Amino acid sequence: MKKSVRFFISGNLQPLFFNNFIKENADKIGVKGFVRAMDDGRMEIFVEGNLDDVKAMAEVCKRGPKHAQLRNIEEREASFQGFKDFKVLKI
Repeated sequence: MKKSVRFFISGNLQPLFFNNFIKENADKIGVKGFVRAMDDGRMEIFVEGNLDDVKAMAEVCKRGPKHAQLRNIEEREASFQGFKDFKVLKI
């Protein structure tokens, strides 16, 4: 079963390190989608793939990298987009 989830994360985050952490884990787990820094300082992560893989990636997103201090995590169901890989988007 396929699933898609969108996360909006705020806190004390270093976008470069956070993006690399999310990308490395997404590639390891095998999910598709993107991560990007938003204008308001939050990070947006869109993840899609098999249900178990998306659940595993959700745990990674909620934990964050070692020195990040996540303050608010918003999780929303999303429609499946059919991404071919996982990318770090630049604005």
